[in-house]
Amino acid sequence: MSASRDKQTMRVMELFAGVGGFRLGLERSGWNVVWSNQWEPSTKQQHASECYEARFGAEGHVCEDIKKVLDDAEAGRREIPDYELLVGGFPCQDYSVARTLSHATGIEGKKGVLWWEIHRLICLKRPPMLFLENVDRLLKSPVRQKGRDFAIMLACLADLGYTVEWRVVNAADYGFPQKRRRVFIIGQHMEGMSPGNPVDRLVRDGVLARALPVRLEERQPALRVEDRIIPDFTIDGDVISVSESFGKNLKISPFRNAGVAYGRDVWTRAASPDYHGKHEVLKGVLQDNAEVDESFFVPDSQLDEWRYLKGAKREERMHKPSGTRYIYAEGGIPFPDDINQPSRTIMTGEGGTHPSRFKHIIQTSDGRYRRLTPTELERLNGFPDGWTDTGIPDTRRAFLMGNALVVGVVERIGKVLAETLHARAVAEHQQAIML
Repeated sequence: MSASRDKQTMRVMELFAGVGGFRLGLERSGWNVVWSNQWEPSTKQQHASECYEARFGAEGHVCEDIKKVLDDAEAGRREIPDYELLVGGFPCQDYSVARTLSHATGIEGKKGVLWWEIHRLICLKRPPMLFLENVDRLLKSPVRQKGRDFAIMLACLADLGYTVEWRVVNAADYGFPQKRRRVFIIGQHMEGMSPGNPVDRLVRDGVLARALPVRLEERQPALRVEDRIIPDFTIDGDVISVSESFGKNLKISPFRNAGVAYGRDVWTRAASPDYHGKHEVLKGVLQDNAEVDESFFVPDSQLDEWRYLKGAKREERMHKPSGTRYIYAEGGIPFPDDINQPSRTIMTGEGGTHPSRFKHIIQTSDGRYRRLTPTELERLNGFPDGWTDTGIPDTRRAFLMGNALVVGVVERIGKVLAETLHARAVAEHQQAIML
């Protein structure tokens, strides 16, 4: 495709945009973001949106509650552009649905409001492709109905005509310098398209398999009856029934770390990364000590508290409201962090000088200890240096990186999505000629 054709046919709608990790990765792989939304309901100052606008400009960017935006669009008060790819990383919430007072078949989200806004936007535009991201806990939540939330998502997408593939990806397994695990979800509208062999799609032919190669951890043949490949299970019933019954009495979720869903049928397998390239480590992103402000160095007076918080524990504690005594136990976390390995996952509480179990702490060549800088956190996620340096406090910059994704993973998937969209366009053109 020519560059002009790409601009017209590789348009992206970006929801829950954060500081633009999706956009960076997708633009590097040839996509054109035409509209974006970022709005944080729990804060007055919209740091993420301000950073996004500082880096990409205000054109096509909306910092408003997505519910209000979609209310306006459905009422004809606001125009949302057409697009080929809907992307977004959204929180793992409770996706349960409730029957309306009249027991109508409509669905109404209780807590998982962001998923239902994604659902509304898909219904409004029916894009050919979807690319979503979430924490891997999505595949097994909630606790009392293992896998129900993901089953609701798959049922919704199947009913709208999408086939779905998913994979839990640890970025470090594909050479990146951070052990960041996320589930990536790809949807393709299948009107006029063949789903192919779902197991082959999972390990060889699918978008995720081509972008991030895997091998199966166990041999589980694709069982056939005549020309049909038998699914591992089927998500039955309307979406409300799925919400009420799926996963009850299950001790573990039926969803493995990789899978394909088509027409409510599900094929899912345990898969391992099959990557043989270069592996980056924490040491490779570190700044020289001379570049690091003194406030990031840990005073000797704090080191005992850091060691205690990072260390293994088994100690008696008391539940203050009831007075009940109990044994609190937890394993140790390396102190200091090993700079010759990929880093642990960046958490939203990474910033600030106070000692913490979960913050990174490294030992420098002169024997001193220090925390990671905002620039180093940006590098761990694959952002350019100073990406969040837009007048935002350092603690908030760290928070934003704790909420971000690894840009390079998005770029790899984006390249295969672009190839897939082009192949779809060619197939549709050939079908039109034959007709």
